[in-house]
Amino acid sequence: MVTKDVLNIKGLTHNEVVQLRQQYGTNTVEVKKENKLLHMLKGLAKEPMVILLLAASSIYFLSGSTGDAVFLAISILFVAAISIYQENRSRTALSKLQSYTQPHCKVIRDGTTQQIQTKDLVIGDYLIVEEGSAVPADGRVVNSNDLSVNESILTGESLPVYKNAAEEAMVYQGTIVVSGMCVVVVSAIGNQTRLAQIGKTVDEIKTEKTPLEKQIGNFVRKMVITGLIVFIIVWVLNFLNSHNIVDSLLKALTLAMSILPEEIPVAFTTFMALGALRLMKMGIIVKGMKTVETLGSATVICTDKTGTITENKMTLAGVYALTNSDTSAINALSDAAKQVVRNAMWASEPVPFDPMEKALHEAYAVNFPTDERPFFKMIHEYPLAGQPPMMTHIFEDENKNRIIAVKGAPEAIMKHASLSVEQQQQLHNIITKFSSKGYRVLGVGTSDFKGYDFPESQEAFQFNFSGLVAFYDPPKKNIKAVFDAFYQAGIKVKIVTGDNAATTAAIAKETGFKGYDKTVTGTELMHMNAADLDKQIEDINIFARMYPDAKLRIINALKANHEIVAMTGDGVNDGPALKAAHIGIAMGNRGTEIAKQAASLVLADDDLSKMVDAIAMGRKIYANLKKAIQYIISIHIPIILTVFIPLALGWIYPNILSPVHIIFLELIMGPTCSIIYENEPAEKNTMLQKPRPFTTTFFNWNELVTSIIQGLMITAGVLLVYQYAVYKGLDENSTRTMVFVALISANIFQTFINRSFFYSVWFTLGYKNVLIPLVTGITIVLTACMIYITPVAGLFKFSRLEVSDMAISILIAFGFVMWFEIVKWIKRKKLIRN
Repeated sequence: MVTKDVLNIKGLTHNEVVQLRQQYGTNTVEVKKENKLLHMLKGLAKEPMVILLLAASSIYFLSGSTGDAVFLAISILFVAAISIYQENRSRTALSKLQSYTQPHCKVIRDGTTQQIQTKDLVIGDYLIVEEGSAVPADGRVVNSNDLSVNESILTGESLPVYKNAAEEAMVYQGTIVVSGMCVVVVSAIGNQTRLAQIGKTVDEIKTEKTPLEKQIGNFVRKMVITGLIVFIIVWVLNFLNSHNIVDSLLKALTLAMSILPEEIPVAFTTFMALGALRLMKMGIIVKGMKTVETLGSATVICTDKTGTITENKMTLAGVYALTNSDTSAINALSDAAKQVVRNAMWASEPVPFDPMEKALHEAYAVNFPTDERPFFKMIHEYPLAGQPPMMTHIFEDENKNRIIAVKGAPEAIMKHASLSVEQQQQLHNIITKFSSKGYRVLGVGTSDFKGYDFPESQEAFQFNFSGLVAFYDPPKKNIKAVFDAFYQAGIKVKIVTGDNAATTAAIAKETGFKGYDKTVTGTELMHMNAADLDKQIEDINIFARMYPDAKLRIINALKANHEIVAMTGDGVNDGPALKAAHIGIAMGNRGTEIAKQAASLVLADDDLSKMVDAIAMGRKIYANLKKAIQYIISIHIPIILTVFIPLALGWIYPNILSPVHIIFLELIMGPTCSIIYENEPAEKNTMLQKPRPFTTTFFNWNELVTSIIQGLMITAGVLLVYQYAVYKGLDENSTRTMVFVALISANIFQTFINRSFFYSVWFTLGYKNVLIPLVTGITIVLTACMIYITPVAGLFKFSRLEVSDMAISILIAFGFVMWFEIVKWIKRKKLIRN
């Protein structure tokens, strides 16, 4: 961590920050925003159901049916209230989510390093920007260490630009630090930054609709068009028969209202927004609804090793000095081993933020009582680069004494060092020994280069190989259980790391990872042709010594094999792969801003076990949304056919349902599908199933047919009640009451049936969902009021029923819904036999 002790910077005080914020504002780009209430009212005015209700209410009013007109007008307010409530609920969830996905940055304030949201930056702040970060504001560089910045967003130039404090260089908002780090005094924020002034702001980027959103939108649009066509046909036919324009309009409007599935888009928005909020509360920050859709389909997870499988708490576990072939114990290093540690420290960043470099600085401080660091200044640096990578630092003191140190992959340094065959073999043996223990091994070397005409590439140096340093990063305690949970859920796991194969395999074996013996290196992978890679990608489980191009090729190869890929990452080099994966997963604590921007979700505490929870939640959300929409389809069919069949076939009571009845049913179905089902818990077999196929259609044919048959069965039951009432000689109001009770009863029973398409309704009664009894109770009470309170019954044209008639309506509805329990029973028996 950078502090005043290293850079001698105190930064702003709390009072200065408050004063500067009042003076200059926050680091946000102000955009013109539409009034929320006006936006909601505009949305309501476009709702087909609201338009139909307004039309029906107006017709009732003009025809003198004031009671019906007033009821429908009140219904419009109810529909508006429900829509506004649901939209506000979704907006609140998304705004909370947005606050958690705000990028963060480091500043020096009150003499300490603090992490704040970028919007809280003020002019005059001392901002620390490290490799992999996006610069959040404009500012002047006051301290730098091998700083290079990609400014393509401003200039279009893709090559990084090197900057240093001596030249009073500037960095700008939106640019990306490619290497090194710097401290910047903020000079412009918000609308005053160069990026904001040229108009390239994030607010101008339009969010594209997800495939599922488009499917649902297309379905609703088709139903609206169908409703309009049916409305016109029924209106014309009725008018030709009756020559009564008002009556014809009401009949046509009733049918059109019954066809509109307006609950579906409301349910979708509610499920996705609240699902994202639920994930956020679990420490999983989702950046878009598309991720919520995709989570349940993940078939393979590509995970990093360091910090994901392991603790990312590096301790120096071994040192080998080549000069005397000495492998020293850490608590009793020989002089030669101490020199290896010293050289490795000089090859590290002066202000370390990598765990291994922190461990080297600590080991140096313990073994060298006289600290040389304050007397030497870095004069040149070669950042981590190459395949495999290494890095080189050049320091000098006032007397021109020079230290040139290199560290990195042992094989990289060995290529450029004068080593005998015997020494090379000796080094390979020690590397194998260290790696077999799960240690991460780095080679260390020095150079005697004279002069200041430094070569362009570090590979041009001739190095003296000092020795090896080995670090141990223990596996996380819960990682074996995490792997087991993935395997149980039918999800394959692959390790993609920059570490060597032997070290990774040793750690993998220790954690119970399957297929730890099947490895390939980045170089080997890049030499494979596409056909060979496609064949082998499924069998290879450890990908070692990987670099950005190789990681990206892994993701693309898995996608080509029709896998749904989740990928974890934290660094700049993970960006392309995170972006390419179906689900990019960035680490919240140690992840760079670039990784977080490229990813589609962020694990707040870097805990891979949260991905098990995320996938379970994704599967639950998707399954519950399907239940809700299947419920909507199955309950809309009987409403449509109960309106249409008596009308089309000229039955004795053709107007058995009118708009007032339809809107009441709609008001029940909306909360049922978007509130009850969203609150349903995951079924116990959720994480025992294979990942669902990631198809272009929401329902498969069997699921759609199931809902249609359910709807047709309920229709048969309702029309049977209708015919029973007519056969018994009941009048129109009594018949209507029996039909309506059958519909309401079927609605309630269907709610319970659709809680699971596998487990019995008696089993699902044990699911904890407090909204089930609440919404069911309200529905029963309101229905009773409509029948037994005389003024209300008059409005709905209902009559009091005899107990036997009420019982028959309920029992027939029960039978024509509960038949599906037999189907579930057959499914369970079939599964047991298999």
